[in-house]
Amino acid sequence: MDIYEFFFTPWFWLVLTVGFSLLELACAFNLITIWFALSSFLMIFISGFTEMLDNPIRFRLHLGIFLGLSAVLFIFTRPIAIKKLKIGKEKTNVDSLVEQEAIITKKITKFERGEIKLQGKYWTAISENNNEELNEGVNCIVVKFDGVKAVVRKVKESVTTDVISD
Repeated sequence: MDIYEFFFTPWFWLVLTVGFSLLELACAFNLITIWFALSSFLMIFISGFTEMLDNPIRFRLHLGIFLGLSAVLFIFTRPIAIKKLKIGKEKTNVDSLVEQEAIITKKITKFERGEIKLQGKYWTAISENNNEELNEGVNCIVVKFDGVKAVVRKVKESVTTDVISD
């Protein structure tokens, strides 16, 4: 078997499968080369069906199928895999503080950052609505964190009426 014949055998695609798989592991499982590994794995089986074709046609056919499979897998399955595996989203402890109620300890204005007290710790804070001014002592809800600043909004005040019975 000469070197050109090797490119048309299932062994070539097996070598590529192992190579792309190892490269994916070296890239800390970022889902970059795994699609090429899956495509080359499928090519192991496809290459067996094309043995009767001439060498130049077979090489172009294999290369086209491989690149097409890789593109389809990358475009259509990568977003789903990233979403299911939650790759790239590193949760921190601050995420548990979102939607928690806090108290404003330093006035928040349009042009100045304020301060809130949340679970015994003080955080620099800004208003969700920049035009809104929040005074000291007002309860607020943490909407999100922007770096080390808490983005807050005022707690909606509920109107209660006391019923006095005679």
